Amino acid sequence: MRGAGLRRPRGAAEIVSAAVVVLAALVLVVRMVTAAAGAVVRAWPVVTVVAVLMAAAVLWRVRQATLRTREDARRLAALRLALAGLDAMDDRAFEYALRDLLVRDGWPSRRVGGRGDQAADVIGDHPLLGRIVVQAKHTKVGAKVGASVMYKVNGTAGPAHGGRHAVVVTNGTFTRDAMAWGERYGVHWVDRERLRRWAENGEALHALLGLTRRPRPHRFRRAA
Repeated sequence: MRGAGLRRPRGAAEIVSAAVVVLAALVLVVRMVTAAAGAVVRAWPVVTVVAVLMAAAVLWRVRQATLRTREDARRLAALRLALAGLDAMDDRAFEYALRDLLVRDGWPSRRVGGRGDQAADVIGDHPLLGRIVVQAKHTKVGAKVGASVMYKVNGTAGPAHGGRHAVVVTNGTFTRDAMAWGERYGVHWVDRERLRRWAENGEALHALLGLTRRPRPHRFRRAA
């Protein structure tokens, strides 16, 4: 059995009736469109005001974010940290302080210290000088960092972290063996006196350590 479908009008009466229905539908559509357009026109001042307010709110937030960014940049540019304050920090705060000092010196940095950090607590990337890997050793005043720390940093700074420069920073001191080993194999060290020049006096780390765009030929070479 065929399904029911629309039947073409037959005769003049049916054609006239169909035309009337179509015309009524068109009139209804036109009235609806006209009413909608009228509503938009009547509401246009309100819509305009709302749009202006929303745009102003967005611009205000953008401006506030820009001002905060500039203020942070100015604050970091003038950042000075006293050794006494660094001594009073815990390990985590010390790592964040070193990160801020690197940012001040033009090294966008992040703290990565924690379990499984592979001898890296802070990593920074300089647009010209490349990547620096920092191992932080926050100790009691007078304590010494031994050469074993240098061995670990030398073994992971390049292979594990892609670093061009490796630095061990402490608020204490280093043993003679540690300093000699670091100088020989390209692992920089920042002891208490160098930390004072960096953090308190505002000397840039790359200037303090003589970091250059091209690493020394022996950078991160294996110990004999």
